[in-house]
Amino acid sequence: MFWAIFVILLILWAIGLICHIAFSHLLLVIALIVLIIRLVRGRSP
Repeated sequence: MFWAIFVILLILWAIGLICHIAFSHLLLVIALIVLIIRLVRGRSP
């Protein structure tokens, strides 16, 4: 019983970690895209 709970918690923790890392990278990519768009629009009228 203890091992089943331990394994379930470990799997949930791993899924949460993967989702958190993916979400962080997604925000970083969006921020970079917005920055590039602003730089390009600022140089050309």
